[in-house]
Amino acid sequence: MPNKKLGVVILFVLLLSLPVIAQDTTQSSTTTESTISAIDGGASAAAQFVTVIPCRVVDTRNPNGPFGGPPISGGTFRDFAIPAGTCNIPPTATGYSLNVTAVPPPGGKLGYLTIYPSGEALPLASTLNSLDGRIKANAAIVQAGAGGGVRVYVSDTTNVLLDINGYFEPVSGSTLAFYPLTPCRVADTRNSPGPLGGPNLTGGQARDFPVLQATPCNIPASAQAYSMNFTAVPRGSLGFLTVWPAGQPQPLVSTLNAVTGTIAANAATVQAGTGGYIDAYASQDTDLIIDINGYFAAPGTGGLSLYYTGAPCRVIDTRQGNGAFVGELTVNVFASFCASFTAQAYVFNATVVPVGSLSYLTLWPDGQPQPPVSTLNAVDGAITSNMAIVATTNLKIDAFATNLTQLVLDVSSYFAP
Repeated sequence: MPNKKLGVVILFVLLLSLPVIAQDTTQSSTTTESTISAIDGGASAAAQFVTVIPCRVVDTRNPNGPFGGPPISGGTFRDFAIPAGTCNIPPTATGYSLNVTAVPPPGGKLGYLTIYPSGEALPLASTLNSLDGRIKANAAIVQAGAGGGVRVYVSDTTNVLLDINGYFEPVSGSTLAFYPLTPCRVADTRNSPGPLGGPNLTGGQARDFPVLQATPCNIPASAQAYSMNFTAVPRGSLGFLTVWPAGQPQPLVSTLNAVTGTIAANAATVQAGTGGYIDAYASQDTDLIIDINGYFAAPGTGGLSLYYTGAPCRVIDTRQGNGAFVGELTVNVFASFCASFTAQAYVFNATVVPVGSLSYLTLWPDGQPQPPVSTLNAVDGAITSNMAIVATTNLKIDAFATNLTQLVLDVSSYFAP
């Protein structure tokens, strides 16, 4: 997120803590033997989106049970059969739009967490990291595995929360196609007062945002859900931020956390509420920035379906190539063999390993001007991840970093005709 006030530099020792490759060789919850698995990138059938009101599927802080405790022990995984939960997800679902939150124990840390289809080997990919033990959240689109489940592996013991805001299933008359947009800023409460501007969110109060009034973003009234990136710029510690469709009660879920008071971003797919509005609630005072990169609507001209890569596939890791970069970097996704040549948008997990303070990272389609939006921020120099759906016209995407950083991109799926 471009921000004039970001200037504090925090010296940070470069930590090569993203996961090594491990394979589950038994049906137990430990991973041991190292291997490399090839990703075909084009084997799955087409799937489209179905929206749901945000719902909490898993919370390991709760009493022990299939969707509750205990915490996941370090070096092990747990499987969660999403359709068997209480969120009314059908067994026909082939994938899930989730928000993953890690809550490490006091004084603990989390080297990395990876979520992937149940029954698969642990991939060379990570979903989030919390080396200082802070609460961290990240969005993920995850293919349903054995029994409709998803598998969560953690390097260190932690509690895990899984919230769901939609699912994918085979194309039918009730599913929604994806329509990419040029990344565009919908709202910024740091701006002058207005429906999509200031003032900041007041802690403990919900606020409506009339998304369709962001006319430069060209969002049609037919949009039934938005693919967005939310960035909180807290005034202090921010326990949590929640977004949901206007006209619905506030759900018992969270979108992001910024307990340390640093700028924090997270992607989310949000169902369009009454009049196309969405609601946002912050537990404490914060500014909020909302960017959009696409929407879901009834299938039509230009609409895309989702195809899975299977387990997440690593597109680039600059620690293994040319090293840290600053400024613009072009990434040839097709050269990684992680996705089909038919792809018109990629579902990435982007992870930065900054050398110091990183004001912001932006991802966008190669061949287009850099948009005035951001994908993630790491002002405090921490390893930081965020999901991003990035369109492409030539199987490449561009990345811009304000400060020197390593970049890791994993792809879990892609959108294509």
